[in-house]
Amino acid sequence: MNPIVIEDPADPRIAAYRDIRERDLTRRDGRFVAEGEVVLNVLTSAASLCLPISVLVDSRRVEGLQPVLSRLEPNVPVHVASQDVLDAIAGFHLHRGILAMGAKPDAIDAEAFLSSLSARSTVVVACGIGNHDNMGGIFRSAAAFGAAGVILDDRCCDPFYRKAIRVSVGAVLRTPILALGSADRIVDRLLSQGVDVVAMTPSAEEPLDRAVRRGPTAIVLGSEGPGLQASVIARCRAVGIAMSGGFDSLNVATAGAIALHHFTRG
Repeated sequence: MNPIVIEDPADPRIAAYRDIRERDLTRRDGRFVAEGEVVLNVLTSAASLCLPISVLVDSRRVEGLQPVLSRLEPNVPVHVASQDVLDAIAGFHLHRGILAMGAKPDAIDAEAFLSSLSARSTVVVACGIGNHDNMGGIFRSAAAFGAAGVILDDRCCDPFYRKAIRVSVGAVLRTPILALGSADRIVDRLLSQGVDVVAMTPSAEEPLDRAVRRGPTAIVLGSEGPGLQASVIARCRAVGIAMSGGFDSLNVATAGAIALHHFTRG
């Protein structure tokens, strides 16, 4: 590895990293920016489904990152800069001192993926998840409990948003992702494949602690507040988590984690 020293924030070689807070809101033609050592470790690991394109780090961190940076292919540039230059490039104080550019994986063949599900497979279906913290939390739980993948409906935010990746501790980069249109369409497709589709909703009569696994399982999660659409719940097996203390629901990422633990360990 031969680090490329960057002394000018306007250097065209790091243009993709400039003002990333604003650029996060726009599409990057199949690319994304990752932040922090934990995420970089996942991006460069054998488990990653994404390819590293370049790295930009605080010059003081290069030595400590050698074990991670050594995994990069020789053609992946490693740019180094002082903290001041790094902050000027990013547009804010980047206290972690590590950024990386990656390429999103190719789209997964939905038919092949669904056909490969076994009786012990569990997938997560995210419907209308617009909060990047929640999206990251859902992916973190999906990876932690061995979900086969995450299916997104057409109202979800992009899981490759920098904050979502960071909250997921890199799980977004190693989890199979499918985008299959509307929530109703996704549920119908899963049912046609013989998947037991479980809608997590406070209105359910079946409590999670009594829910028995019935073969390949999809856990459907809705956005905070409005939750899942009635048409979606009507198509599914509705399951709820018993509450105490006057609460009627949990944060969606937390509810998803509890449901994943139940169905993957049951």
